[in-house]
Amino acid sequence: MEDSTQAGLRAAYTRALTALRLGSAATAERELHAIQAQAPGEVNSLRLLGLAQLDQGKIDDATRTLSRAVAAAPRFWAARTDLARTHRAAGRTEAAREELQRVVAAAPTLQAAWFAYGDTLVDLERFGEARIAYERARQCDPHARRIEEATAALVASDRKTAETIFREILKIDASHVGAVCGLAAVSLAAGRPADALRLLQHALKQSAHLPLAWRGLCQALVDLARLPEAEAAVRRLLRIEPENPKNWVLLGNACTRMMRQPEALAAFEEAARLNPDEVRLRLSIGHLHKTLGNRAECERAYKACLARDPKLGEVYWSLADLKTYAFSDAEVAAIRSLLQGDGGDDTDQAHLHFALGRALEHRKDYVTAFDHYAQGNRRRRKTVAFDIRVFESKTQRVRECYDAAFFDARAGAGADERAPIFIVGLPRSGSTLVEQILASHSNVEGTFELPNVLTIVREFDHANEEHDAYPEVVRDVPREAFAQLGRRYLEETAPLRSGRQRFIDKMPNNFSHVGLIHCLLPNAAIIDVRRHPMDACFSTYKQHFAEGQSFSYDLEDLGRYYRCYLGLMDHWDEVLPGRVLHVQYEHLVRDPETHIRRLLAHCGLEFEHACLAFHETKRPVRTASAEQVRQPMYATGVGYWRNFEPQLEPLRRALGDCLRRFADES
Repeated sequence: MEDSTQAGLRAAYTRALTALRLGSAATAERELHAIQAQAPGEVNSLRLLGLAQLDQGKIDDATRTLSRAVAAAPRFWAARTDLARTHRAAGRTEAAREELQRVVAAAPTLQAAWFAYGDTLVDLERFGEARIAYERARQCDPHARRIEEATAALVASDRKTAETIFREILKIDASHVGAVCGLAAVSLAAGRPADALRLLQHALKQSAHLPLAWRGLCQALVDLARLPEAEAAVRRLLRIEPENPKNWVLLGNACTRMMRQPEALAAFEEAARLNPDEVRLRLSIGHLHKTLGNRAECERAYKACLARDPKLGEVYWSLADLKTYAFSDAEVAAIRSLLQGDGGDDTDQAHLHFALGRALEHRKDYVTAFDHYAQGNRRRRKTVAFDIRVFESKTQRVRECYDAAFFDARAGAGADERAPIFIVGLPRSGSTLVEQILASHSNVEGTFELPNVLTIVREFDHANEEHDAYPEVVRDVPREAFAQLGRRYLEETAPLRSGRQRFIDKMPNNFSHVGLIHCLLPNAAIIDVRRHPMDACFSTYKQHFAEGQSFSYDLEDLGRYYRCYLGLMDHWDEVLPGRVLHVQYEHLVRDPETHIRRLLAHCGLEFEHACLAFHETKRPVRTASAEQVRQPMYATGVGYWRNFEPQLEPLRRALGDCLRRFADES
């Protein structure tokens, strides 16, 4: 009979522990009260009862319960740690510190005590001591070797191995903070910031101020475009770890996204001061100077990178991407010496080939230049995944979903705000020029390529297991939800605005989502900027994009992609007549004032002469055209593709009969 009673208590304890781990603290509390009724004062269940009460915010109850457990077992260090947590939750911070100081002295290998001690020291603003406590917690981790193994796999882009190890640790210890943060890092690397955020919020329940968790949280918030929250989080983190360069990089990234480039530059400079041997920090500093139009400082930063690492291909490409940079004979020879045929790292070798192609193009050695562009594209193609057939299928599904009847049924849906001006099209087609023209208007805020619409599309896509639910899933979206999503877009982009009435979202890839944009923001202006297909596609082909644009590394894919774009824009004209203004780049550069007036009228803006002098406007520009839009308008790029005409025959074939539509622009 006694054995049966003990077995029942053990089963009840297991149920309570499981409920607590699953977040059902109330269920756990009921089980534990039942255990105490049968075995009054049993310290393990008493401690767990205190934790269940603490999880529900019943601080006084938890304090009384855990005090009983400690009184019954004074050397029960885990219970003493939890009792200190109740003191901290009640604002009795000094009492919590004193309790935890005794615990870590008596049980120096108890990781949870060091975490709690670190949190309490942060509350007391004793940040140096807190950092020591968190480091002691890391050293006490029984799974430290496995965590290091998983972290190394993640750094090597082996997400599968990393995730497997982190999950194995969590099977043993469901609340292991390091493993939870590790899984969050896997989610961030896989482009799932919402999953990462949930995991990190769970980790912070175990340790409220742990820098590792806050660093991940900052990145997740940046990726989710929750930028003010991200900045607040990283500034909080910097109070704990002001000497960690990673934290300054996070601040720099948040400020960059909020169009506060001078502050971002200062943050990256501080990171470089703290970690002077990290070449890529100097590279980021160069990129920021480029964005700000500080050409001389930009070149100096890039040259400083080469002084530290003369073999880094990305630096040579960054110089080439200044468009007007002239490589010396010595620099060309240095690039050639770093090429390794089919060997070497694909990403690094691609950068070198693109840089050498640009250098030789400037010297009018078009045949050899194209050969290096082709080799760079072959290398780049090996590092990105893209299937043109999948994109063609998706495009057809978008056309079928967003038909005239779809819009008729949803007329009047969406948010009323007219502030956004969307610029769509293909890369290298003149969209940055149009953005710069509009951003020169006194009522228009220039931003950059905002990811917010693409994020909403991705969320729709993830509505099924195949992550391919969009666009059909929008047919089930209630009318009021479109307005909610429109308001969400406006809230997420609000930190990028400084009080002007209108703002620009220049994400070229949004051409696929004009229908969705219309549903969310029916009063927003939409502008399609297009360029002769041969010039647009070749200019894209010879550009090494830092991310995205994975269709651009093959001439046939480029041609087919352009046809999809053109067909989809024709579709929007059919089902949403007059909704999109088409701006032909060649017409704009030949007769600027006529087409700028037309552009402003479409946006409901009065003409301002500053829009004609757009190159004088001082603002950050983050695209590949940053240097070009700081010059007066020129037409030398029109028909430039003819210098490479024989090599571009595969592109011409892929474009097919759509070229006839652009005969006058050639």
